[in-house]
Amino acid sequence: WRSPIEIDPFDVPIEEKVELLFRANEAAMKVPGARFANSSMFFHTEHVILATTEGSVIEQTLYRTLPSLSVTAVAPDRSGFATRNSSEVPALQAGYEYIHEVDFVATAPKLAEDAVAILSARPVQPGTYDLVLHPSNLFLTIHESIGHTTELDRAMGYEANYAGTSFLAPPEKVLGKFRFGPEFMQIRADRTQPRALATTGWDHEGVPAQEWEIIKDGIFVNYQTTREQASWIADLTGIHHSLGCSYAQSWADVPFQRMPNVNLLPGKEDLSIDDIIADTEDGIYIMGRGSYSIDQQRYNFQFGGQVFYEIKKGKITGMLKDVAYQSRTPDFWNALDALGGPRTYHLGGTPSDGKGQPGQSNAVTHGCPVARFRKIPVINTGRAAV
Repeated sequence: WRSPIEIDPFDVPIEEKVELLFRANEAAMKVPGARFANSSMFFHTEHVILATTEGSVIEQTLYRTLPSLSVTAVAPDRSGFATRNSSEVPALQAGYEYIHEVDFVATAPKLAEDAVAILSARPVQPGTYDLVLHPSNLFLTIHESIGHTTELDRAMGYEANYAGTSFLAPPEKVLGKFRFGPEFMQIRADRTQPRALATTGWDHEGVPAQEWEIIKDGIFVNYQTTREQASWIADLTGIHHSLGCSYAQSWADVPFQRMPNVNLLPGKEDLSIDDIIADTEDGIYIMGRGSYSIDQQRYNFQFGGQVFYEIKKGKITGMLKDVAYQSRTPDFWNALDALGGPRTYHLGGTPSDGKGQPGQSNAVTHGCPVARFRKIPVINTGRAAV
């Protein structure tokens, strides 16, 4: 199996790559107020051969590409600075063609303009707001509050010493019973999804890639499993085979359960971002990932973002800053009341997600549409008067 790339990034001359990055930086620096620009391209290839005593002989080659650009603006009187990065541009299992698709030379000025605008944005007034979350922000909340929460080894206590446990335990009390969100909420694990980072042909136990439901009609119905774990919950799920979640970061590491691509499916109505904003009376529209914190059981959390826009009576009225939202995982997902349609569905992800002792890192993607959550507590993370 091989990632279906079009252009091998390691065949592209370094001079071509550097020239493009310099042009992106120059385009950003032409915006008045922009004082610093930093761009990069990350490429990774992984060649794996797996041979087992059961007769499997599997050869796989995977590619990952992550373009990155950040721009920092400084206030004229040097009283403050703000940085805007390209967090809406995720790492993908793709080749150099993805670099051309992103076109940082064209998009760099917008990032610089956002950084400048943040300097004069109004600090958020703490309170309760309806949140309209762009996929570039929501993917991280999915990762932390659903992806890690539904790892079976975590729920059974095997990660307790390092990265915590899960409130979705014990399995016999939650599987098929726990309401995670509204009836229109569907979460699907998928190791076959094109361009997603955890997509593969087979896992590292030789189990074919597959997809399955984790949350169906708002109800939690399954975890992520390996061959070792499948029997632990087979009587509860009726599934006696591994779901193909075994992974080791190298030949020297022990394979264990790692996260597949975990996706929130779009709504049945073809709602756009504009449609959802127009239906929001008092809210905040959040784009991009920022700092975050979540407790050891994946229950209480706080998430920031990159840029924030105030919504009043169905219209964006200006930019805000110093925004972070807080909630508990079940409260947050049960506050979901609107999903964008397929046109708003985008992939987000991380090329390095840590787990285990000794620690290992894997890459994972989370696709989702724009979504709205009602009456979520928001705090001000800055020191300015509000």
